[in-house]
Amino acid sequence: MLVPLLLGLGLATAQPLPPPAQVQLNGMLGTSAALFLIDGEPRTIRMGEVSKGVRLVALENGRATVEIAGRRQTLVLGAAPGRIVPTTAPPRHIVMPMGPGGHFTTLGTINGHVTSFLVDTGATSVAISQIEAERLGLRFVNGKRIVTQTANGAVPAYMIQLASIRIGEVEVRDVVAIVIPGQMNDVLLGNSFLNRFQMRRENDVMTLELRY
Repeated sequence: MLVPLLLGLGLATAQPLPPPAQVQLNGMLGTSAALFLIDGEPRTIRMGEVSKGVRLVALENGRATVEIAGRRQTLVLGAAPGRIVPTTAPPRHIVMPMGPGGHFTTLGTINGHVTSFLVDTGATSVAISQIEAERLGLRFVNGKRIVTQTANGAVPAYMIQLASIRIGEVEVRDVVAIVIPGQMNDVLLGNSFLNRFQMRRENDVMTLELRY
């Protein structure tokens, strides 16, 4: 169990913009960026970036996969503008059965890269070993240097902000995490992630319901 000494982080929550009504793929700049017409306004979006509520996820063979309001859609170069039709609300629940040793573990992604998670309600923040952080491509050395308390005593660590954590169909953005020396079998899902959810446990099943 990890308890970072730095507490009381205040993160401003930006109000989400309404999704666009129409999006058209107008051109491709290799595999790194694409030209879009969003509600009649031209925009260039690089891979992984967001503009006017449109995130570019993938480019391949004259097609672009975009994510709008939590849902993915494929646009074809030269086709008529894709109309964004309001749909049911995106999923808000994560369900995890109890695993070996009585722990709740699951697979998911950090910034689009697959990893394994273990729920740790005693950890202030999401905690990642340096070995796993390097495998995930996280630039943790650019983060804030802190000291965190572990079972082996106080150790230096880096505090960073993850662009996203996704488990199943539920994605949470801008999550504070710490990167610590050594190796752990799983990324610890601490309260910087869990506080976004209402937690409920029934027998051997834990359900996380997204608050916001």
